[in-house]
Amino acid sequence: MAKKVVKKIKLVIEAKKATPAPPVGTALGPAGINIGEFITKFNEATKNMEGLVPAELNVYEDRTFDFILKTPPASSLIKKALGLEKGAGKTPAQKVGTITRKQLEEIAQIKMPDLNANNIDAAIEIIAGQCRSMGVEVR
Repeated sequence: MAKKVVKKIKLVIEAKKATPAPPVGTALGPAGINIGEFITKFNEATKNMEGLVPAELNVYEDRTFDFILKTPPASSLIKKALGLEKGAGKTPAQKVGTITRKQLEEIAQIKMPDLNANNIDAAIEIIAGQCRSMGVEVR
């Protein structure tokens, strides 16, 4: 018989840098799982990644867990591609940069498994929308 999931936890943690400090400790402590075990597994799983990595944890009734790593947030990929510190504070009046179709394609390829898109063109449109909301001009 399959184990029963009692809690689902979503975290966004810097790759290779999970520690028992918040947000990890405060999210996992009440769930009753071994924080040290999660940190070890997460850091091992993200050793070849960079930036923020979303993780979805399933906590079972016997206090065991498993997790799925997602692709980095689109906003962080956009900021990395353009070398930005942050997006615009007042969109659409303020523009912080310009992104090319080629850069959009690269980001869409990375994000494709986590997007609700059937093809690369739909994924590019989703990423372009994120760019516009950040004050990045799409060319």
